[in-house]
Amino acid sequence: MAAIKSKDTKPEMQVRRFLHGLGFRYSLHRKDLPGKPDIVLPKYKTLIFIHGCFWHHHPGCKYAYTPKSRTDYWLEKFQKNTARDQIVTNQLGKLGWRVIIIWECEVNNGRYKDWIIEKIVKKIS
Repeated sequence: MAAIKSKDTKPEMQVRRFLHGLGFRYSLHRKDLPGKPDIVLPKYKTLIFIHGCFWHHHPGCKYAYTPKSRTDYWLEKFQKNTARDQIVTNQLGKLGWRVIIIWECEVNNGRYKDWIIEKIVKKIS
């Protein structure tokens, strides 16, 4: 699993290009924030996480399957990942940050563009 990229993934790069094209300026992977958010919009006190559907076990997504081998291991891993995501989101909220989660499947099917604009506008207003 060490070979799995955690930064600069294809979905993340697509979202970053899109936001940059809209004129948003951002920081990346700030280590001083819990969970090292993928994209930080400091002007709007907003954070964006681009979650992989498999690793973060996106509810109802076809990519969030459990492998057939070592099922117990994977179920425990997914539960820990989901619990960690919730803890990080709560910590960031307490620090006054708005958190946006974008799922890999949303980016891959192109639905994210209008959705991101709507989500950001709702969060920052």
